[in-house]
Amino acid sequence: MATVSLKLLVDNSTQKVVFAEAGKDFVDFLFGLLEIPLGSLLNHLANQGMCESWTLSKVYQSVDKLDKEYLQPDQTKTSLLHPQMSSSNTKGAPLMQQLGYRKSQSSSSSYYGSSNRSDDKKEVDGYVKESVTYMISDDLTVKPVSSISSISLINSLGVKDIATLEEKIVNIDMQKALELVRTSFGSNTVLTDVFVGKAAKKC
Repeated sequence: MATVSLKLLVDNSTQKVVFAEAGKDFVDFLFGLLEIPLGSLLNHLANQGMCESWTLSKVYQSVDKLDKEYLQPDQTKTSLLHPQMSSSNTKGAPLMQQLGYRKSQSSSSSYYGSSNRSDDKKEVDGYVKESVTYMISDDLTVKPVSSISSISLINSLGVKDIATLEEKIVNIDMQKALELVRTSFGSNTVLTDVFVGKAAKKC
């Protein structure tokens, strides 16, 4: 499948990611995670080393093992374990084609406006504009890149010598994307844990 590139700025003296620079595809992937039904996300993670210690994993396993006779007549285990996004499509960022994705809607009127004219709205791919480069912090905070914000972040992290900083390009496929999601449930240094590895946290 297609991959998404991410440019990391790594502090070699501490073996930590200072921040990453990303384009629209990766930010669309992160933002799109907020729209994926939790059951669907846990289903993907179940095959990618979902942490057994997660309380929600116990809920997921409970549904999986529960006999269907205990469910209401109009309920199925499939609807809980494999929920679908009714507005999903396959024209978004490559990673979201697998994890779930929908087109965002833009409107010439207010987002909550009352206009019913069909030509007032148009569908656009993803969530953020393509012409912008975004800065992703180690804890997955997303901001538009600016020289001021970059310098401020470097200073706040106590980087003493910029000579220790190194750019590193990484490619994110489906497996790496799921690893990012899994790690984000229990870490605030997600990029370091996934791509540098020395500070990786175990479940």
